Amino acid sequence: MAWPTALPLIAILRGVTPDEVVGHVEALIAEGFDAIEVPLNSPDWQRSIPLAVEAAGKRALVGAGTVLTPEAVDQVADLGGHLLVTPNTDPAVIRQGRARGMYASIGFTTASEAFAALAAGAQSLKLFPASSFGPGYVKALRAVLPPDVPLLAVGGVTPDNLGQYLDAGCIGAGLGSDLYKPGQPVERTHERARAFVKAYRSV
Repeated sequence: MAWPTALPLIAILRGVTPDEVVGHVEALIAEGFDAIEVPLNSPDWQRSIPLAVEAAGKRALVGAGTVLTPEAVDQVADLGGHLLVTPNTDPAVIRQGRARGMYASIGFTTASEAFAALAAGAQSLKLFPASSFGPGYVKALRAVLPPDVPLLAVGGVTPDNLGQYLDAGCIGAGLGSDLYKPGQPVERTHERARAFVKAYRSV
């Protein structure tokens, strides 16, 4: 298995609105991000996702996070999203995502959930919430997971601790509130994205 984009960092635009999504997508891409999700608990995501998809074009893999049902998978796919990110392990959601041709990055906490996700077709795994377990837990999981499975840390990842997760065996991370908070200026997104890319490349 291989991560599908050049930079294995997912930008999580939780809370973004349709009138601001394009500006933040452009800022992220300008700083090197090429994987972006709009969580489905964001306001009016049915408008934000196609706007993000159109703005990114072929420059980034765009889709949705916090996808909890097969029906939601279909909605995202119908809107042009190609990235499926979940906070949990639900085989039905994974299978539907794969059936719709989406790239599935699936949330898990335990080894049992990780292997269940892989059995259902997950193409990468995201440990969530990573900050509650830490790099030591990542290292222990990495010892039993197939070596070719892309593993990301999500939840509490900052430019200061990203390297610890990479050293422990993650290939990258999903970045939420330390990258983007609802209503922040586009220039702030530039700054935070730049800091994360620098941290990633310095490991």
